[in-house]
Amino acid sequence: MLELRNLWKSYDAHGRQKHVLRGLNATFMRGDAVGILGRNGAGKSTLIRMMAGIEPPTGGEVIRSMSVSWPLGFGGAVHGSITGADNCRFIARIYGKPAGWVESFVEEFAELGEYFRLPVKTYSSGMSSRLAFGLSMAIDFDCYLVDEVIAVGDARFTERCRIMLEERRRRSALLMVSHQGELLRAFCTTAAILHEGRLTFHEDLDQAIATYQAL
Repeated sequence: MLELRNLWKSYDAHGRQKHVLRGLNATFMRGDAVGILGRNGAGKSTLIRMMAGIEPPTGGEVIRSMSVSWPLGFGGAVHGSITGADNCRFIARIYGKPAGWVESFVEEFAELGEYFRLPVKTYSSGMSSRLAFGLSMAIDFDCYLVDEVIAVGDARFTERCRIMLEERRRRSALLMVSHQGELLRAFCTTAAILHEGRLTFHEDLDQAIATYQAL
């Protein structure tokens, strides 16, 4: 279970408090596939970073009783000063996975060629995303967080990512933030709208998309 309890996030903006998230309450279970719709700047990425534990809330709490991934699409998932292979071994040690297996899986999946053994800071943004996506798929999480970025390569590689994510969705929770309704239709069964700092849930995905588009 992943639970949000009265979750607030505020920033200081020129001496005034700007409330990005306002008292969010929600519970997500394994097997859920929930899309979170919101305009650019609505706080989607902030929310998903807080779910992952990367960013602290201003108030309230996030309770995790299942393993939660870092946000797919989040560049901070990898260390820039070490190689892709070193990142694999580092993640393997953290999650108690065989280092050789993780390294081999990611090397084959990410298709980085010789760059796999070069520092990540030499990668393009797309290459870094491919490495981070491969690392995410190398670990069996109970809940996967997706921060909008699915297209991380050419059409063939993007399709591989889609198939892999769909396979994981069948046995794990999936929470995806986006402003694109069509992307959510491909992966999610229900949705919520993040608007003016609050979440409104809709059981009907099409209704949620229509409501969001009408805002």
